[in-house]
Amino acid sequence: MAEPKAKKITTRSYLTWSSEMDTALLSVLVEHHNNGDHAQNGWKPHVYHACIKHVKEKCNIDITKDNIVGRIKTFDKQYEMITKMLAQSGFGWDWEKNMVMVESDEVWDRYVEANKDACGYRTKVVKNWESIVTIYSKHHATGEGARTGAESVQELDSQVVEESPEVPTKRQRTGDAILSMIGKMSTSFDDAMKATEPLPMPKVTLQMKSLLRSRK
Repeated sequence: MAEPKAKKITTRSYLTWSSEMDTALLSVLVEHHNNGDHAQNGWKPHVYHACIKHVKEKCNIDITKDNIVGRIKTFDKQYEMITKMLAQSGFGWDWEKNMVMVESDEVWDRYVEANKDACGYRTKVVKNWESIVTIYSKHHATGEGARTGAESVQELDSQVVEESPEVPTKRQRTGDAILSMIGKMSTSFDDAMKATEPLPMPKVTLQMKSLLRSRK
């Protein structure tokens, strides 16, 4: 009787990412983000190859595409959690400590009560935050939400430029109207003054003088 074959047990190695590895990975992702190398579900194939090569050169560590995909999911969660907090009143980002700033314990407790998953971010250090924001700046938004702050400002500036030429015209018309009204008021006032001038007294003739003497 043949002995049963032993089952193969596969173990998946866990990769611990250091801050140096994150920096190396994100530097490549930022470069290719600026080149528009996003794919429908992630990045184009050559981006993963460039990341593997760069991390090996900078950190002397071999990584795989699966390692990169897993780390990008971590960046995705950090981006979602932190940007949500920063959109609330009382929150900010400390660029020196690389962590979230909170106005008070009361603000934090109130936020965590409604967002349980954020409890660990009070003291969580997230380096390379600027790079993380960069690679998600347009990748997460579509339509109107895909506009960056610079594009919104540019659109606002164009609206101001289009509307500004009308201002002198409106002021010019208003000034002409006021002058016209003043002219009409002046004419009406002159006419009224002429109408109310006292009538001239009749001249006394010699005939009238003789009649007055005869009555006396």
